[in-house]
Amino acid sequence: MSNSDLAHWQARFTAPGYLFGMQPNAFLKSQTPLLRKGQTALCVGDGEGRNGVFLAEQGLDVLSVDFSPLAQDKARSLAKLRKVSMRVEQEDVTAWEWPKEKFDVVAAIFVQFATPEQRPRMFAGMKQALKRGGLLLMQGYRPKQLDYKTGGPKNAEQLYTREMLERAFADFATLDIKEHDSVITEGTGHVGMSALIDLVGRK
Repeated sequence: MSNSDLAHWQARFTAPGYLFGMQPNAFLKSQTPLLRKGQTALCVGDGEGRNGVFLAEQGLDVLSVDFSPLAQDKARSLAKLRKVSMRVEQEDVTAWEWPKEKFDVVAAIFVQFATPEQRPRMFAGMKQALKRGGLLLMQGYRPKQLDYKTGGPKNAEQLYTREMLERAFADFATLDIKEHDSVITEGTGHVGMSALIDLVGRK
């Protein structure tokens, strides 16, 4: 991502408090029964850390990566507040050398900053980072979100469709994709009726 992208996210995270709240994403929380204490987890684009901290609270060994140092300062503070430890690394996941088969769980919640050109590499990196049998948990916005205007990119090309995700993760052992319109409340960044798509996949 560019310097202007970094400036954009740094500006968004400058305000006091947590832009997307301190509670985990509801979809991620709903997948708790699939998680096991001691598993390794990667939180992609974890921002202020709400999802990484949640996974750490479930007893997982978490690496939280994001592009914004300001967001990561808040992630460290949140982990300290919740009395959990997780590793935090600044990475541009559109250019990162993704680890190979290192994680039991990869969580990618609203990581829709990637352009259509960047997205295939990012999706391939998520797959590469998972161990065989590893769990991918993704939630994003569908194109209908442009009508709701309650969060997310304003560019339709950055939004997810079922066909896009089925194509990207066609080689997974199992793939469960659900499309739904639901009300979410995540800080001030994601609030209101939203056009969502959820993915639960096993490598």
